[in-house]
Amino acid sequence: MMVNVVVVLGSNESVSGTIYFTQEADGSTTVTGNTYGLKPGLHGFHVHALGIPFVFNFIFNLLAGPYFNPVGKEYGAPEDENQHARDLGNATIGDDAL
Repeated sequence: MMVNVVVVLGSNESVSGTIYFTQEADGSTTVTGNTYGLKPGLHGFHVHALGIPFVFNFIFNLLAGPYFNPVGKEYGAPEDENQHARDLGNATIGDDAL
């Protein structure tokens, strides 16, 4: 069974976009999407346990619940064997801010 999740991004800082998560029957997950309004450079991405729409950044972490960590692993970088499932690593945003 394939599982799909769509995340619509928006903020009070003119950042927007849509991120798509697709999990295949074999358990592999593909993340694709588009973002707009981010400053060029590296931006870290991670997942929280709860989806809370339309909240301001300063209260988001209180409402979104803990980081997504279904198997109770310790914090680690995306390339580490022992890391939260929530850690998606960095996305490099180019000068075109896409």
